[in-house]
Amino acid sequence: MLEYGIQPGDKIAIISNNRPEYNFVDLACLQIKAVDVPIYPSISEKEYEFIFNQAEIRMVFVLNDDILQKIKNIQDRIPALEKIYTFDKIENAAHWSEIKRKGDTALQEKLKELKASIKDTDLASIIYTSGTTGEQKGVMLSHKNIVSNIMSCIAMVPHGKEDKALSFLPLCHIFERTLTYFYMRVGVSIYYAENLDKIIDNLQEIKPQYFNTVPRLLEKLYEIIVSKGRSLTGLKKNIFFWAVNLGLDYDVKGENSAWYNLKLAIARKLVFVKWQEALGGNIKGIVTGAAALQPRLAKIFNAAGIKVRQGYGLTETSPVLTVNLFEDGGYHFESVGPVIPNVEIKIAENGEVLAKGDNVMIGYYKRPEITKTVIDEDGWFHTGDVGEFIDGKFLKITDRLKEIFKTSGGKYVAPQPIENKMMESFFIEQIMVIGENRRFPSALVIPAFPYVKKWCELKNIKVETNEDIINNQQVIDRIWEEIEEGNKDLGKARKVKKIKLLADEWSVDTGELTPTQKLKRKVIKQKYADIIDEIYAKDIEGNNK
Repeated sequence: MLEYGIQPGDKIAIISNNRPEYNFVDLACLQIKAVDVPIYPSISEKEYEFIFNQAEIRMVFVLNDDILQKIKNIQDRIPALEKIYTFDKIENAAHWSEIKRKGDTALQEKLKELKASIKDTDLASIIYTSGTTGEQKGVMLSHKNIVSNIMSCIAMVPHGKEDKALSFLPLCHIFERTLTYFYMRVGVSIYYAENLDKIIDNLQEIKPQYFNTVPRLLEKLYEIIVSKGRSLTGLKKNIFFWAVNLGLDYDVKGENSAWYNLKLAIARKLVFVKWQEALGGNIKGIVTGAAALQPRLAKIFNAAGIKVRQGYGLTETSPVLTVNLFEDGGYHFESVGPVIPNVEIKIAENGEVLAKGDNVMIGYYKRPEITKTVIDEDGWFHTGDVGEFIDGKFLKITDRLKEIFKTSGGKYVAPQPIENKMMESFFIEQIMVIGENRRFPSALVIPAFPYVKKWCELKNIKVETNEDIINNQQVIDRIWEEIEEGNKDLGKARKVKKIKLLADEWSVDTGELTPTQKLKRKVIKQKYADIIDEIYAKDIEGNNK
């Protein structure tokens, strides 16, 4: 890159799925004082145009021809962009290997000078977050921000130089990227999954000790396992669900009785060993983040001998703030864990989680006015999350400050805990609780269509399409039973009174989810405004139809 005129501070974008070349370019940028700008491959041309122009991208590395064409379509509107390289070999396109140079003494000396001149406070990366509101902000992270987080994590996560990790979460997200640096630092070998559909095959092939994930993948895995269990018959089926029910009683702190542990040992030998084998058989730990992990999933996987630990953080904090430990007494499944070393956390009067430490970002790129709204004069970063400490040690996130709404009766409702509770149902794939300035909470529900179709087959209910399913009264009534079950643990003002089933799943591509799978609530409310108005048209409590 040096011989192509890249100067310290120049912005270089990377748009690619996970692969070794991604890391090669990333580390090269960091060594020559350039600023790398990782970008999701799934965003629109309009979003690319905004990021490229705001960051003044001079050079970009893209995965394949599809992304190459997107950039070419907007290239004449990106004045700073000078060169495009591809990771895949594409006819009439410059391949990234063209800029590799070895043995050039002058360049080697220049590289040494640049590396020696890097300050830990220098800008290392700008990571654009779409956020749940859709507003794009470039998070500026320094070398110190990222390295401090890596070093803090070393004290929290066990590791060995012979260990292997499977990587499949996007490297353009700071969660996977920081943990990748962590693996490099401690000598853990990194293997890249072929694609999301091949994860189980790759786990069995690689037999890793670690991988990072989001809760949804664990939910899918659990649903697949339980679905197979339901297909068993006789004694095998009884033993399977005895083990599952035993796992769901696993103590949130791991403080189980001797009698429970004896039964658990039998369950692991008869049933759970197969769960471990499905993940390769060598798993020492799974770290999950980006969204809330349901306590029941944490219980069942840990009961199965698969140590799942939830952490918490934001792009703005490089990202880790807390993580449940792997050692006894260091975790609580209803929390996101204790605070990592060299980070401070406090709870503001309004319940907001505030953070301070070397891992807190420099600020938002070219957005000083917004930076001032999230980093106060005392250096505390305002996360926007509402939380509390359990036992004075374990942080529990209860909701997003901006997502809490008030009903017309003046009652505050935090939607996330309600949604997490409802999604424990096998019948519900996605859900969003609504009700701002309305008499009561309701919900938009995406059924778990594969599971519901199997249920319909067992009940001799004839359905073919998703539309058939959401309009079938027996299905509606059955899903309402699941909602009622979830309502049992909720106060009167927080109970979901009405639901509307939807036929199309929410996704990043269709615009309802962020790249980290969070709901874009504003987008969803706008998209389904007519349906929401219809839900509240009669405004009669207790009517779920």
